[in-house]
Amino acid sequence: MTDRLSFPFDKHRTVRNIFHRLLDAGASDVLLVGGSVRDFLLGRVSTDFDIEVYGLDFEKIEAALAGNCRTERVGKSFGVLKVGRNIDIALPRTEIKAGVGHTGFEVHSDPNLDPKTAFGRRDFTINAMGLRLDGTLIDFYGGARDLEKKILRAPTAAFKEDPLRVLRAMQFASRFEMTLDQRTAEYCREVAGEFSTLSKERLYEEWKKWALKGRFPSMGLDILKQTGWADLFPQIGALIGCQQNPQWHPEGDVWTHTCLVTNEMAKHIGASRHDTRWGEPYDDQTRIVLMFAALCHDLGKPVVTRRDETGTIRSLGHAEAGVPLAASFLESIKAPGAVIDRVLPLVHEHMAILNTQKLGGVTPRTLRRLANRLWPATVRLWCALCQSDALGCFPPARDDKTIRFQADVWLEAAEREAVRDAKPKPILQGRDLLGRGIKPGPAMGRLLSEAYEAQLNNEINTLEQANRWLEERLEKGCP
Repeated sequence: MTDRLSFPFDKHRTVRNIFHRLLDAGASDVLLVGGSVRDFLLGRVSTDFDIEVYGLDFEKIEAALAGNCRTERVGKSFGVLKVGRNIDIALPRTEIKAGVGHTGFEVHSDPNLDPKTAFGRRDFTINAMGLRLDGTLIDFYGGARDLEKKILRAPTAAFKEDPLRVLRAMQFASRFEMTLDQRTAEYCREVAGEFSTLSKERLYEEWKKWALKGRFPSMGLDILKQTGWADLFPQIGALIGCQQNPQWHPEGDVWTHTCLVTNEMAKHIGASRHDTRWGEPYDDQTRIVLMFAALCHDLGKPVVTRRDETGTIRSLGHAEAGVPLAASFLESIKAPGAVIDRVLPLVHEHMAILNTQKLGGVTPRTLRRLANRLWPATVRLWCALCQSDALGCFPPARDDKTIRFQADVWLEAAEREAVRDAKPKPILQGRDLLGRGIKPGPAMGRLLSEAYEAQLNNEINTLEQANRWLEERLEKGCP
């Protein structure tokens, strides 16, 4: 149950000083708990710290820290003292199930609660460990062992009191390459009936962590499938068992393909930090957009997949069919509008590569029109999705000679056309028409729209050409 670890308290002086002050004030125990202990055992640097205090009430804790730390009480039920932005100090607490869902609890802080009982109410054993100032590891439920074996396991049946923990399992599995033990999987199935009680905001927070922090996103999706929770997101669950043409998808059904594509996207996001071909590293919101685009890109297949007269499996029009399904899924988890607005055009256009091949390859016209259709997503993000989609067709797409999408060709061409990260900027603008005596109104709008269309078609490339185009239109009596 106990081991001595060399946690670098000296590098975290504020945390160390808090420990000393609380122990000097008479605390029976002070423990670093939760994610910072887990991350330390994984060899990762943690910037957020949770401290649990035994034997002192809040008033004594505040008095002990007065003059050394500025504290702020937060949380009506949970009773947490915040020190700065990244240190939370709390008492051990008991929770009594008084309703359904994530918020159906009566929570009572109890400074005299024993640590084993307190830790038994945490979500997983890997988060149910504590660390004393002298390096003693408190591990009643085998969290260190589970972390080493990469197993997500509930400490006790109290896990079932909070159904949101199923989605926490999803995002932890994707972050730490973990599988779910069978007893905990059964707990997850037992609480599926409380899914409707979970707030959309909390759903999104867990999906956001899956998208933003997941290095092995398919492992999180596998937990949804294993526990039956994939069906609670019907747009996602419908992918399971939807067959594909083995000529193009030897990897299996749409679910398998989607899992592989999300893994490839996560690899791409990680690699792009060092790959200058892709421009600046993605910010957090863009990473979320890319992961949701990978997850949602084939949602339309279960709707349109059919066998033709020869028995061949076809999914004609699945990109277009997937747009409303992607929208409904993202709205059901309350994804921000700015994320949805960029994911949907990526889903709609992820098969545009086929039309491009038919129309003669990558041309300025193709790029301009694609960039315009994609906006507010971009050609760069589209390239990332198309590349991940191709690599998710295992195993042929692993062969560079047979991969069906060459990102370099598109990125270089888009860079030349200045549409890699933006849509074409209109060359002919309202001020140019005002100079010709055309007043604002429907006529001006029509002319600007027609000029922009000519620009997308590569008929207008300079302001001189735009003015010539305008003169011809006015000579013909337009508008």
